[in-house]
Amino acid sequence: MMSKSYTNLLDLVTGDFPSMKLQKKGFQRVMTVPGNVSELAELEQERSVSDNQSSVAQDRVIIVVNQLPINATPGLDGNGWIFSWNEDSLILQLKHGFPEDMEVIYVGSLKVDVDVSEQDSMSQILLDRFNCVPTFIPPDLLERFYDKFCKKQLWPLFHYMLPFSVDYGGRFDRSLWEDYVLVNRLFSQKVIEVISPDDDYVWIHDYHLMVMPTFLRRRFNRLRMGFFLHSPFPSSEIYRTLPVREEIIRALLNADLIGFHTFDYARHFLSCCSRMLGLEYKSKRGYLGLEYHGRTVGIKIMPVGIHMGQIQVSMKIAAQEQKIAELKKQFEGKTVLLGVDDMDIFKGINLKVLAMEQLLKQQPQWQGKAVLVQIVSPARSKGTIIGKIQSEIEQTCERINREFGKPGYEPVVYIHRSISVAERVAYYTIAECVVVTAVRDGMNLTPYEYVVCREGFTDPESGLDIAGPKKSMLVISEFIGCSPSLSGAIRVNPWNVETTAVAINQAISMPEKEKELRHDKHYKYVASHDVAYWARSFLQDLERNCSEHFNRISWGFGLGFGFRVVSLDPNFRKLSVDAIVSAYQRSKSRAILFDYDGTLMPENSIRKTPSQEVISILNTLCADPRNTVFIVSGRGRNSLSEWFSPCRKLGIAAEHGYFMRWAQDDDWETCGQSSSFTWLQIAEPVMQLYTEATDGSYIESKESAVVWHYQDADPDFGSPQAKELLDHLESVLANEPVAVKKGQFIVEVKPQGVSKGMVAEKVFGIMKEKGKQADFVLCIGDDRSDEDMFETIEHALNKHILAAGAAVFACTVGQKPSKAEYYLNDTTEVRTMLESLAEFSQLSVSPD
Repeated sequence: MMSKSYTNLLDLVTGDFPSMKLQKKGFQRVMTVPGNVSELAELEQERSVSDNQSSVAQDRVIIVVNQLPINATPGLDGNGWIFSWNEDSLILQLKHGFPEDMEVIYVGSLKVDVDVSEQDSMSQILLDRFNCVPTFIPPDLLERFYDKFCKKQLWPLFHYMLPFSVDYGGRFDRSLWEDYVLVNRLFSQKVIEVISPDDDYVWIHDYHLMVMPTFLRRRFNRLRMGFFLHSPFPSSEIYRTLPVREEIIRALLNADLIGFHTFDYARHFLSCCSRMLGLEYKSKRGYLGLEYHGRTVGIKIMPVGIHMGQIQVSMKIAAQEQKIAELKKQFEGKTVLLGVDDMDIFKGINLKVLAMEQLLKQQPQWQGKAVLVQIVSPARSKGTIIGKIQSEIEQTCERINREFGKPGYEPVVYIHRSISVAERVAYYTIAECVVVTAVRDGMNLTPYEYVVCREGFTDPESGLDIAGPKKSMLVISEFIGCSPSLSGAIRVNPWNVETTAVAINQAISMPEKEKELRHDKHYKYVASHDVAYWARSFLQDLERNCSEHFNRISWGFGLGFGFRVVSLDPNFRKLSVDAIVSAYQRSKSRAILFDYDGTLMPENSIRKTPSQEVISILNTLCADPRNTVFIVSGRGRNSLSEWFSPCRKLGIAAEHGYFMRWAQDDDWETCGQSSSFTWLQIAEPVMQLYTEATDGSYIESKESAVVWHYQDADPDFGSPQAKELLDHLESVLANEPVAVKKGQFIVEVKPQGVSKGMVAEKVFGIMKEKGKQADFVLCIGDDRSDEDMFETIEHALNKHILAAGAAVFACTVGQKPSKAEYYLNDTTEVRTMLESLAEFSQLSVSPD
C-alpha cells in the first residue's frame, strides 16, 4: 500500500494519478473495540492469515467524509494512540440502513495532528480494526482548506452571506481554491487505494468534498458514485457570485446521484444547471434527473433522520445518572423553553433571546414562570464576527435577567459549553417547547431529538420506564431544512422578533389535547424516517440510477473540471469514412438525406447561407444518377430555394416536410393532411399573450406553422411558461387538425402528419415505385426533429421498402443519445465524409 501521507503537487497540475497496485484483501467487519498502534505486530500476524482468504466482497460501500467517525487520543504512556468509534456521528449511524452483509469502509481525516512517522502504522490499525482509511492533511494545508476556504468562503455563501468586504465574509482567494482542490485530490487518492471500481459504491458527503467526483470519475468512468450535500444550496443569484461556480457544478454532475435535504435546495441547484449549462431536469415516475452527455444524473430529495436507538440509550443514561430528576427539581413550577445551538453566525441565537424578551413584555403573566434555557456549543470556526455575536448574546441575556429576574427566578439560563448527549437529552425531556430561530440551516436535527425524548420509552432489559409527557411543542424557523417535514410545528420568520414571541406564547398556551395531537404527528414521522431509512433510500436510488452502467459505452473527455463522461448505447459508434465509402461504391441506388442547421452549417454560425464548398459537394452528389439527394429542414421554402438555387437537381423538404420538391424545376408539393390554416387565428393570439408576458420570447410565423421561441427568456420563467402555453394550446386546438409540440426552447403548432420521418418514408416509397429501391441510405441530422427520420429508416427496413441487405447509415452530429447508430463529432467531419463520397461520384460519372 502506498504511503498515507502522499502529496504531489505536480500530479495536481498534470491531472495524473500515481501508479499503484490495488490490493484486494478480505477486510474484517467493522469492530467497536479500541485500538492501539502498539498492537501492530499482532495485526501483521492476523493479516497474513486473512490475505489467504476470499477477495473483496461484491457489495461494499465506501463512505467519504471530511472527518472520520473516530475518536483518537494519545496513549496514556505517551506512546501510540487509543481509538474508539464516535457513536454520535451521523456518518457512523447511517450504516444501519445498509444490508447486513454489506461492508462499509470509511475514508476521511482525523481531528488530531499525526506525526509523519506514525501515519503508516496508524493507517494500518485503522484499516484492520475499524475499516477506516485516514487522509492525513498537513496542518498548514488543513487550516487553508477548512478554516479559510470551507468555513470562511463556501459556508457563508451557502448560507446566503455575500463577501461585501474583506472583514465581512472575506474576498475570494484563488490560492485557497487550489488548496481546496488539492485536499479533495488527497481524499480521492485514499479511495483509489482501497476501491474495487466494478463492485463498490462510493458515497461522498458534504461541501468539503464537492469536486472529488471529478477526480474519481476521471479514473473510473463507470464508478457508481453518489454525493449528499448536508448544507443548504443557495439560490442561483447567490451561488452564481462564486468565481468557481461552474467548476463545482460540473464536478458534482460527475456523480450519479446528488442528494439534498429539501426541494428548495434541489430547485436552486437545478436552476443553476439550467442557467449556467442549459440543462433541463426531467421527472420520470417520480424521480428527478438531469441528462448530462448521455448519463442521467439523479436528484434525490430526502431529509436525514436521527438514530432512535442512540437517543434512547442516552435517555437511559440520563435517567440512571439522575440528570432528568435533577433538572425537574431545578425548574420545578417553571415552563422551560429550550434552545440548543452551536455558536454560529447563522443560528439566530440573539434573535431567540430577543424574542424571549418580547414574550415577557407582551405577556407579563409569564414573568416568573417562563425560562429560556439556551445551550450553546463552542464555535467550530474562528473570526471576529463570531466574537461580536457571542458578546451581543451575553449582553442581551444579562440585560433581560437584570430587568425581569428576581430571587429564585432567572428568565434566561445561558449555558456556553460542550455538554454530553445524556445531559442534552435530559433538557429535552423537561422542556415544554423547543425554539429554533436559525436564519439559515441545512437540516438541524434538534427538533427530531426533542420529539423522541418527549415520547419516552421502556427498556425491557433493565425494566427502566421513562415516561414521556407525549407533548412536543416546536417553534422553528422556516429557513431550516427540517421545517417542511414537521407539519405540526409553528413556523416563524426568525427576523421578526415580535411574531416569534407570539408563536412561543401560542405554543406554551395551547390546549393539552392539541399538544398531544401535534406530538403524535411529529413522532410518527421521526420514528419512520430515521437515519437508517435515509441511508437505505439513498443507496437504493443510487443502485437504480447506476443499473445500466456496465451495459453502456463510456469514455471521458475534457480538461480540468471540464472533464465529463459520455455514456452511450454499445451499438452507437463513430461513422467510419472507409466503411461508408466502401458501401457507397457497391450500391446501385442511393437515398441521401441531410438536415441543414447543425449538420451542413454550424449551429452557432452567424452567416446561415451555405458555403461554396457545400454547394460544390451537393452538386457533385446530385450529378450522380444513382443518387437521390434531399435537404430536410425546418426552415421556410423561400430561404432554402434562394440559398440552394445553384443546386438544380437537389430535392428540398421545407418546414419539416410540409413543402417538398424533387428538383428546382419541379413544383412544390404540400404534404399535410389539411390545407386549411384557420387554426392560426386561434394559435397566434394565444402565443401573443405569452410573448407579452414573457420577456425575451418571440413568435416565428411560417407558411405552415407558428413557433414560440423562449431561449432568450429567463430560464426559471420561460420553461414553466412554455409548459403552460403547451397545455393552453392543446386545449384550445383540441378539435383542429394540428399537432402541438414542445422542442428545444420552442413550442410549435403545425399541421398533423408533418414530420421529417414522413419525408424519409415518402422518398423511399417513390424510389421503390420507380424501380430504384434504395440499397444505400445515408441520413444525417443533429436535433430532435431528425430522430423521426432515423426511426423511419428502421421501419422501412422491416416493411421491405428498402432493398434487402441495404447499407443503412443513420448518423447524428455530436456524441449524444440518439436513435441513430452512428455519430460524427461536428459539421467539419460531416463535410469531410461527404467530400469522400463526392470524390468517388465524380470519378464514376466523369467521361474516360
